[in-house]
Amino acid sequence: MFLRRRSPDTVRQVETFATVTIYLPQPLPQYCAGRTELSVTARTVQGMLDYLEQTELALYRNLCDETGAVRRHLNIFVNTDNVRDLDGLNTALKPGDVITIVPAVSGG
Repeated sequence: MFLRRRSPDTVRQVETFATVTIYLPQPLPQYCAGRTELSVTARTVQGMLDYLEQTELALYRNLCDETGAVRRHLNIFVNTDNVRDLDGLNTALKPGDVITIVPAVSGG
């Protein structure tokens, strides 16, 4: 078996995954064992949703419809910015970012 040695000058691009905190206001905690906060690792908001689909299916199904689109009555914020005002689901995440998922409030 031969091992290829890398030259010290070789630069590798490393994909960066960020550990972020997701805050879940009512009524969302009921879909993830009552937790109001989750810690996940993802590169983008879409990556976070993909992670939730694999690990928190009941929560994911309440966040996204059968096509995988975020339900219309939900807003997703990265820190204080709505992802609709950023790059949508392609919004990049940085370590320490706080994601808040807010159901729309209406009444009359």
